[in-house]
Amino acid sequence: MNDHARSIAAFVVLTMAMMTWDRPAHAEGFLTPFVGFNFGGDSANCISLSNCDEKRLNWGVSFGSRHGIFGFEEDIGYAPNFFGKTEGGDNAVLTVMSNLMVVVPAGPIQPYALAGLGLIRPHAKFDSSSLSLDQNALGYDVGGGVNVFLAHGVGIRADLRHLHTLQDITLGNLFSSQPVDFWRAALGLALRF
Repeated sequence: MNDHARSIAAFVVLTMAMMTWDRPAHAEGFLTPFVGFNFGGDSANCISLSNCDEKRLNWGVSFGSRHGIFGFEEDIGYAPNFFGKTEGGDNAVLTVMSNLMVVVPAGPIQPYALAGLGLIRPHAKFDSSSLSLDQNALGYDVGGGVNVFLAHGVGIRADLRHLHTLQDITLGNLFSSQPVDFWRAALGLALRF
C-alpha cells in the first residue's frame, strides 16, 4: 500500500469514527467576531512600497451553522494596508468566503477544518494621481482551528487559514499580474446558539 492509499484509508477511518460520536438533534448556529494578522505570501511583500509597515492587522466576522460534524460558514474579513502603509494612499483586501466545515464535537474543545471558495477583492488608491484600482477575483481558503467554550454559549476561537486567488491580480505598479496569496491568523469571541 503506497502513501497515498494509506492517507485515504486513514481519512476514511477517521471520518467514520467521528460520525459515531453523539450528534446534536438540531442545527447549532454560531457567530464569531475576530481580529488577527495577515502574514506570509504577498502580505509580507513590501519591495515596491516605501515606508512599509510590517503590521498586517485584519478584522471581520464568521457566522454559520453546524449539524453534527458538518457545518457551513460565511467568513468576511478586511485587511487595511495589506500591501504596506504608504504616505498619500491606501490599500486593502476584502475577503468574503463560503466554507464547508468538519467539526469534532468533543465537549468544550472543538477542533475544526474548513475549505471554501469566495471573493478576494484587493483595492489600492493613490492620492497623488486620484487613481483608485479595484479587482474582484475568485479565490479559495483552506484552514482550521479550535473553539474552546468556557460556558455553554460563549468561548474563544483560534483560527489559521491560507487564502489564494485563482486568477492574476494587477493594481497598477503596486501589484502586477500574479495571484494574491497569504495566511491569516485570528482570535475571536465564539458565540453559539
